[in-house]
Amino acid sequence: MKLCAGVLLGLIASISLPVISQAQGIDMSSGGPVEVTARGTFEVHDADQLVIAEGDARATRGTSTVLADRLVARYRKRQTTSIGNTAAESGNEVYRLEAHGNVRIVTPTDEARGDDATYDLDQSVLLITGKKLQLTTPSSLMTARDSLEYWSAQHMAVGRGNAVVTTNDARRVAADILVAYTEDTATAAKQPGPAGKKSDDLAQSGQIKRVDAFGNVEVRTVSDIVRGDNGLYLPQTGQGRVVGHVRITRADNQINGPAADFDMKTGVARIIAMPGARVEGLIVPSNPKAAAP
Repeated sequence: MKLCAGVLLGLIASISLPVISQAQGIDMSSGGPVEVTARGTFEVHDADQLVIAEGDARATRGTSTVLADRLVARYRKRQTTSIGNTAAESGNEVYRLEAHGNVRIVTPTDEARGDDATYDLDQSVLLITGKKLQLTTPSSLMTARDSLEYWSAQHMAVGRGNAVVTTNDARRVAADILVAYTEDTATAAKQPGPAGKKSDDLAQSGQIKRVDAFGNVEVRTVSDIVRGDNGLYLPQTGQGRVVGHVRITRADNQINGPAADFDMKTGVARIIAMPGARVEGLIVPSNPKAAAP
């Protein structure tokens, strides 16, 4: 059944969503009803319990908005509750949003982009696939080749396939899989602002506090490139560690070892010597002719 925009807005207003938690970052798990609009057509499929909006479509709840060429909202009947001997049906609830074509998910601080996306409202999980995947927060940019995930309840973003996190001050961490954990507003509220000023909770909520890296890790400091199997980076301190088949490269020089610590602020990376493990290196003189016998 196709509906005009005004009729559909009334319908969607009656399909409310389950309240799970206070919204943080990209989060549509709580708040008022979902408002869906589009410049094209609307279709309501009662038998399949879904609504389709096409043509510059958007779904908004609270501070989060999903924009796409085509949106599909899947809904279901709420669980029946009993009041005495009377069964009461509390209406419908959307449990899944699907977006296709030129997808953008935006909040006052964050923005995610891709070709296709699904949002599981029961789990508060957003999955984005397609080309040129990216998630922008106030402090960083995450890109990936295969998929981006955002777990709002856990304040966690996952990039899969040649994933890269680049901070605003040009610090860069890359790996097959990157897991970035961001501050929530409750934690951010405790962080003092510059010179003792009150913290901007909205901006602080997107700050990355930790990045876990898995597979083909590459960290670039001012002077070194650190590669290894797995790693950990703490952006607030600028420090981290890479473990497993580690190689530190500086110009033509390379040092190998089991693990390494690095400091993005100083640009220094150093091999950690483990018991029973060897540290190897290739040091090229700055003036080979002068070093020759």
